[in-house]
Amino acid sequence: MRFDLSPKCGVSYAASDQIARITLARPPVNGLTLDMIRAIVAGLRRAAADDDVRAVILASALPRRFCAGLDLNLLLGQSGEAIRELLQALYLDLHDAQRGLGKPSIAAVGGAARGGGMTLAISCDVILAGRGASFGYPEIDIGVLPAIHFAHLPRIIGRHRAFELLFSGRSFSAQEALDLGLVSKVVADAELDDAARTLAKNFAGKSPAVMHLGRAAFMRQNDDEERRRIADAVEDFCRAATSEAAQEGIRAFIAKRKPNWQS
Repeated sequence: MRFDLSPKCGVSYAASDQIARITLARPPVNGLTLDMIRAIVAGLRRAAADDDVRAVILASALPRRFCAGLDLNLLLGQSGEAIRELLQALYLDLHDAQRGLGKPSIAAVGGAARGGGMTLAISCDVILAGRGASFGYPEIDIGVLPAIHFAHLPRIIGRHRAFELLFSGRSFSAQEALDLGLVSKVVADAELDDAARTLAKNFAGKSPAVMHLGRAAFMRQNDDEERRRIADAVEDFCRAATSEAAQEGIRAFIAKRKPNWQS
């Protein structure tokens, strides 16, 4: 079974052998639009409702690109309400769809994951990375905030290492991500799809009832008021993105020039 969740949004869904695959394919970098985010959420909800699906893989069809994050044109000159609608989809709707999935999800990160691409990856239960993958939180360099990552990254890798990554904006390799505990496993780029499918088959071979109950218990034990923190992150992002500093940073990035920050 295969269909386009939204014909022009760059997201497709396929399910076979008890595994669903949600694939990003919006050249050149899988820049996220609102329709694209909604299609990813729709794919997760479809997988949740399909009893024949026992594991989900989120991956990219583009070579050397997982997801560059939000299409910055969506933030330029927009009202707080428009930006809030976008962030509620990426932060809250994605969180709710993953939490209600009822079966394991795997992010197969081949190539660059930045900003909102990090949000997609970290929403999954497991992150596998190709050796050539790279990661980063560049939002600070254009005057916005990687706000959702304030909520969970310190709990994954520690407060001080998280602060350095989030506020330097630097990119880092798959091996560093593995050393930090941010990804579960690094494999050769050519083996990434097979590795994701092998793990998905392992999950699919368990009792679906036990996996559903176990995943729900795991979520409860590790929640720590996460949804409230994510809702706060929506507001933090909106406040930053509508500031003149952010608008100048976005204009500069699009024009490929250095921003003219005002004190």
